[in-house]
Amino acid sequence: MTIVYVPGDSAARSIGADEVAALIAAHAAKAGIDIELRRNGSRGALWLETLVEVDNGDGRFAYGPVTPADVDSLFANNFLDAGEHPLSLGKTESIEWLATQDRVTFTRVGIIEPLSLSQYEAHGGLAGLRTALTHPDVVGEVLASGLRGRGGAGFPAGIKWRTVLEAAGDQKYVVCNADEGDSGTFADRMLMEGDPFTLIEGMAIAGIAVGATYGYIYIRSEYPSAIETMNKAIEVGRLAGVLGKSVLGSDKSFDLEVRAGAGSYVCGEETAMLESLEGKRGMVRPKPPLPAISGLFGKPTVINNVLTLASVPAIMKDGSKSYQDRGIDRSRGTQVFQLAGNIARGGIVETGFGISLSEMITRFGGGTLTGHPVKAVQVGGPLGAYLSADQLDVALDYESLAEAGAMLGHGGIVVFDQSVNMLQQARFAMEFCAAESCGKCTPCRIGAVRGVEVIDRIIAGEEREKNLELLNDLCDLMTEGSLCAMGGLTPLPVRSALVHFPLEEVAK
Repeated sequence: MTIVYVPGDSAARSIGADEVAALIAAHAAKAGIDIELRRNGSRGALWLETLVEVDNGDGRFAYGPVTPADVDSLFANNFLDAGEHPLSLGKTESIEWLATQDRVTFTRVGIIEPLSLSQYEAHGGLAGLRTALTHPDVVGEVLASGLRGRGGAGFPAGIKWRTVLEAAGDQKYVVCNADEGDSGTFADRMLMEGDPFTLIEGMAIAGIAVGATYGYIYIRSEYPSAIETMNKAIEVGRLAGVLGKSVLGSDKSFDLEVRAGAGSYVCGEETAMLESLEGKRGMVRPKPPLPAISGLFGKPTVINNVLTLASVPAIMKDGSKSYQDRGIDRSRGTQVFQLAGNIARGGIVETGFGISLSEMITRFGGGTLTGHPVKAVQVGGPLGAYLSADQLDVALDYESLAEAGAMLGHGGIVVFDQSVNMLQQARFAMEFCAAESCGKCTPCRIGAVRGVEVIDRIIAGEEREKNLELLNDLCDLMTEGSLCAMGGLTPLPVRSALVHFPLEEVAK
């Protein structure tokens, strides 16, 4: 039987994937053609969505971007037998954009049906969990892999896990931070919608490793499809014995649940997220104590983001060395980069650390969508620095970006061409902070508001040098005095915009 794959990912659905799927099913039924229609996750090539794949026994052939208006012509050109068509892309695995990636965390996304546990296992799923159940030192294996937190800080996951393992507590928790709020980031959502069992498996391994028996996935409320998919996958996992009092028939217990976020960007900060999980207003907690020692409900808690936890099954399945062999220096393994903004080929690119920003933008991103030269690139979300065109040779790893005055963050890369006004971008950073501040500390709450006012005076040409000096002083205050990264990192994009782009060029 011919299998037809149409993505059920939110991005594909937003541009007509559901209608494409319905039309394919209706056309086949009317013609008396027996097909199996599967809704997979997106492959991440967002410029090719809706990406339709056909498997008639000779591998999967891709067509895209398919719109509802293209369905009749696909059938007319016999696409079910890999017929030629203007939208034909050949064999999916031979598409250069996909073939040149190194997908570890995203290895099954776009391949399987998200809620099929049998397909998940057939493609290597649960092997890591089975290994963890008998492994003498899971924490040591994760530590040896070099895995660092993919949420922004880049803290070694194994050290965090070891702290929780060694902490005293009658109850311990694993919390997944899926409050993906950075502009230009969407990898967490795509993985939860496209391969939810990878996250479940990763969290179960974490629980077994540190002695935690319960977990929470904190998903931003703006991700209703991800919430729905994760809830369904958890139920499937419970029925199959992947979760519960006897994980895969062992004497280990682990279960979890989904909690919807409260709509605040600050809840992406781990302690504010804990406050929200406990039913309180999402405001940052002072540290110490560290959440690993006194976290959720005052208990030792592992907190990692989606991509960190979803990397663990592969580490346990293939061994720490396999993961350690990827990447460079202290940045080991792969990173899921997200290309967005003024980019010709936006989407998910997973590859080892060390690729240059220039290669990422040109080889994978295809340059700007407008065809105009790149003027600036923001790496690491709205609190990340703006890099200029002469900085694009920087390697995409933690240390190289830090040396360039930037940060990796969650792996978001937003590209701007020559039309962007960088002083306006500096203003946006302050405006964003003013809108999203939790209000707990004065440097962030008041500083961002004053920052917008000062930049407005600079834009208006009022005492420019005096106000530039004032803005720099304000940035120092926010960096040194803010309680968390919301206020502490806001000066990073502001200063980078002012340093790398002359005022006479940007103040128009």
